Amino acid sequence: MTPFFEQEHEDFRATVRTFLEREAVPHQAQWEKDGQVSREVWRKAGEAGILCFDVDEEYGGLGLRDFRYNMVVAEEVTRAGASGLGFSVHSDIIVPYISQLGTPEQKQRWLPGLVSGELVSAIAMTEPGAGSDLQGIVTTAVDKGDHYVLNGSKTFISNGILSDLVIVVCRTDPDAGHQGISLLVVERGMPGFERGRNLEKVGLKAQDTAELFFDNVQVPKANLLGDEGSGFISLMVNLPQERISIAAIAVAACEHVLGLCLDYAKERKAFGRPIGSFQHNRFVLAEMATEVHIARVFVNDCVQKLNAGEVDTALASMAKWWTTELQKKVVDQGVQLFGGYGYMLEYPISQAFLDSRIQTIYGGTTEIQKEIIGRTLGL
Repeated sequence: MTPFFEQEHEDFRATVRTFLEREAVPHQAQWEKDGQVSREVWRKAGEAGILCFDVDEEYGGLGLRDFRYNMVVAEEVTRAGASGLGFSVHSDIIVPYISQLGTPEQKQRWLPGLVSGELVSAIAMTEPGAGSDLQGIVTTAVDKGDHYVLNGSKTFISNGILSDLVIVVCRTDPDAGHQGISLLVVERGMPGFERGRNLEKVGLKAQDTAELFFDNVQVPKANLLGDEGSGFISLMVNLPQERISIAAIAVAACEHVLGLCLDYAKERKAFGRPIGSFQHNRFVLAEMATEVHIARVFVNDCVQKLNAGEVDTALASMAKWWTTELQKKVVDQGVQLFGGYGYMLEYPISQAFLDSRIQTIYGGTTEIQKEIIGRTLGL
């Protein structure tokens, strides 16, 4: 069989791994205390060429439209435990909206900074009263001729504190249902745009997650992304890639946890022998190894289909819910295997346990993914 990753991907992996070992791992503990990473690590990531590599060369990118490179970044960040780095959110989820929907002027204005790490991006979908139900959003943008007046609030926004550009999902026509939803790019410093607190979370402590408030923010028409009223369709088109990105992170986390568990099962002794020699533990690890392998094959297939333009919404939802639920299961089994040590924060398995819980929630909950799949089955 042809290997999934080719030599150029492995060369890129070496670059990413070296970067993380030098620029992220030594600072992770401090970032967790700060509740965010430094701006400097974003700029250094841009210099190293590990941000937005699918952006066209004319805007500073490498023009590499191969999601295997995105997978490499997700895998290496996960294995390094550098949970505060919102690189995948930036490169896999947000910047593609600008690449695909932006006018030439918008691309020239924003993409070079996004590639270089000088600009950090976020997307503001979730509201205090609307999570997975995007049609329930109430943030409004009223047309005032040459600009919109934006009012509303968002919450749980990844990269919310550091972001310089925020794609805001809002209603430009309150009476048009999903056809009244548009995307506006709000820039740091616009009057009336305020950030709330950096939210304190169960896990992902180093990743800034914020509340955002918009009080009569005047957003120029030049910051409308795509056509007015096309926002919902644009979200539906881009969400499959977001969900496969989350699935790739889940598989990398599962493989990392499996490795931790195998090492511990060989080293830790009870009753005079390694705990991995007990049949129950061997069987648990055998099940973990089997399911993790299945997940890897599944996600690799999804990425091949994504590269070929063949991924549909249902397949992406399958990948997202199944791999993230597996991640929860595998990490929980790992904590049990480690026993009391698994409950100590100084052990990586406990950090993996805390960081994993959000995976089945953001990007659309497991329940929403199953609903999407069910609708495609004619049910």
